[in-house]
Amino acid sequence: MRFTSPTRPRFQRLTILSGTLSALLLGGTVAAGAAEYAGIVMDAKTGQTLYSHQADSLRYPASLTKMMTLYITFEAMKAGKIGKNTQIPMSAHCSRRPPTKIGIRPGGSIRVEPAILSLVTKSANDVSCALGEYFAGSEARFGKVMTAKARGLGMSKTVFRNPHGLPDSKQVTTARDMARLGIALREHFPEYYDYFATRSFSYGKARYGNHNKLLGHVRGVDGIKTGYTRASGFNLVSSVKADGRSIVAVVMGGRTGASRNAQMKKLIAGYLSKASRQGSGNLIARAAPAGVQYGMTIASIDPSDLPLPMRNPAFRQPEAITRSNAVVAVAAAPQLPPAPVSAYAPVAPRPQQIVASHTPPEPVARIDTIKTSSTVPGAGQWVVQVASVGSPQQANSMIASMQQKASSLLAKRQGFTVPFVKDGTEYHRVRFAGFDGKSDAWSVCKGLKRQKIACYAVQQ
Repeated sequence: MRFTSPTRPRFQRLTILSGTLSALLLGGTVAAGAAEYAGIVMDAKTGQTLYSHQADSLRYPASLTKMMTLYITFEAMKAGKIGKNTQIPMSAHCSRRPPTKIGIRPGGSIRVEPAILSLVTKSANDVSCALGEYFAGSEARFGKVMTAKARGLGMSKTVFRNPHGLPDSKQVTTARDMARLGIALREHFPEYYDYFATRSFSYGKARYGNHNKLLGHVRGVDGIKTGYTRASGFNLVSSVKADGRSIVAVVMGGRTGASRNAQMKKLIAGYLSKASRQGSGNLIARAAPAGVQYGMTIASIDPSDLPLPMRNPAFRQPEAITRSNAVVAVAAAPQLPPAPVSAYAPVAPRPQQIVASHTPPEPVARIDTIKTSSTVPGAGQWVVQVASVGSPQQANSMIASMQQKASSLLAKRQGFTVPFVKDGTEYHRVRFAGFDGKSDAWSVCKGLKRQKIACYAVQQ
């Protein structure tokens, strides 16, 4: 793969031409060449996309997966469920994960803080596996927890199947989703974010250097994570702060670590100066940690912890993340080419972009009659969504329940639902209206979160 400066018009013309030819030749399937490189640069203060190339096409995350494993670990620490010295047991299964790894023997354990450092620097697969088992009982169940968390953070196309990123054809993401996760880590866990700037750490008799070679060599870079498998290519998410500006940049699909790093340097040089010095930086809704039972049992996820639960009849919901009064969804994985049998197998085909499974549903013209006032909010108005459920009856019950539980915030608001169809099944978004603009809606949503009711504000 040859990286070209994104600021040159020639690059843009070649990109457009390449995408057009690929679409004509392959009938909408992402061509291998077109899928090799995906990138995005986001202003971390305003959320503006400063640069984008194939940012919404599906990619294999490889070890970028560990960003979500760390997100959930930080969340547990912040909630007081675990501490830096909590011991994470190592099972025989996790000890057999292929390199890179620390090499803890079955029956041994590792404290949380060195576990974090092993993921940040060495990208240890055995430790990632152990964290997944500790929080959810198994890697597969932890993958469901991770996917649910991704939905709560607005990562609409990401599906996780394991905590480390070793090859799985159904574990996919996009450059845009990884940028959102990078920003969420910075916003939600400033007290732990400095871990990503660790250049090296020692464990036992070994010393491990960080795979992110931009740390200490590119001004302003303070993390976040590298990733590589043969199927994914070389990936990198970088956080940069300098001159009062802040960006998160993503490069996915590099042919070599050197070419990936060179492209990231070009993106930083070309777009950091275009970022704003203004903005609150509060861009990603914070998923409430309450309701998650951490420990050596299956994680129990409170449905109120997920702003966008959805149900897929073809997907069997685990008891650990369902309740009778709400349906929590973990999106079904797209059908992709088979994954390589190991991280070092020959290059596998790139993921196909499956539009039907991943694009948001088209707006539905009608609105359910479930409402608490005589008018329905019009286009452009700000509303607060608290859930998506499977029937009008559930929606009606949830509206009444929410208005009773958070009467000071919602009693005088207009409850209504918006139906939509996904995979042939109708669902109902539960929303409240009657806000004086964006700031009012955001303020109410923050109040709901303090009452352990997850939500997000959106403009109709």
